[in-house]
Amino acid sequence: MQAEQAAQLGRYPAAKRVIAHVSDTHLLQGGARLGGVADTVRALDQAVRQLSRLGDRLDAIVVTGDVTDLGEPDAYRLVRDALDPLAASTGAALVWVIGNHDERPVFRRELLGEVPSESPTHRAVAIGGLRIVVLDTSVPGYHHGALDATSLEWLDRVLDEPAPEGTVLAMHHAPIPTPLPLMDVLELRGQDELADVIRGRDVRHILGGHLHYATNGMFAGIPVSVAGALAYTMDLSAPPRDLVGVDGGRSFTLVHLYDEAVVTSVVPLGPFPVVTHLGEAFLTEIEQLPPAGRIERFSRKPTAPEAE
Repeated sequence: MQAEQAAQLGRYPAAKRVIAHVSDTHLLQGGARLGGVADTVRALDQAVRQLSRLGDRLDAIVVTGDVTDLGEPDAYRLVRDALDPLAASTGAALVWVIGNHDERPVFRRELLGEVPSESPTHRAVAIGGLRIVVLDTSVPGYHHGALDATSLEWLDRVLDEPAPEGTVLAMHHAPIPTPLPLMDVLELRGQDELADVIRGRDVRHILGGHLHYATNGMFAGIPVSVAGALAYTMDLSAPPRDLVGVDGGRSFTLVHLYDEAVVTSVVPLGPFPVVTHLGEAFLTEIEQLPPAGRIERFSRKPTAPEAE
């Protein structure tokens, strides 16, 4: 992070790295509404507005797949037009991960600036001492995910050399269970083999998408976080044999990496009415007080007025 940090008020210092984890934007050519209902362009623009508030505290913006719904070139350009200025203004690295709705040749050309091909889009990105390893779990022509022997051998070679601040894996098909019917058919295949490669290495966290709801789990002893989709959200309260996507509940995730911890926070896509707000002036006042004064000023609960 490049911004000057505020004074440490509690046990933990500021995070060493901050990642904005965005997923499943599903844009269509011309910004058409998904299913004739979901305004994916507006949702993406709102996410950009909210992320821009963080200024240069962001180190990376990781988009974990299904950038477009049909792999249309114009749709990729719409996403780039929204996220490139955000990356430029914050100084954050923009990291693209391919999903099952994306098409490798167009994805390569429009987002990676590479010659179109059907080869996997694996790569490793250095963010200071942190390494983000992008795994292409897509299977051309299908919606489930898979990692073949060649991909796992590539990952094994990359992880042979530990990164100073560890590694974050970013993939579309997250290796955790889902309670949604049918979605488990579309899970990542080859999970046992992946676990064998990453267990005991320097992987600190795994980022995923695909599920269209924010969730967390563990895989091979490593925490996994799935970002909620910007396009639409799966309703986990639907009847047991129904698979329902709704035009609401959108979110992205902020990932804060500390020396000894990784914290993920789900940020709902607004705007919303403000209930309470403590601004810069209040924080400055707290910073200037000694520890006992901070507790008295902010931590102590107010007493309720006595009933007459």
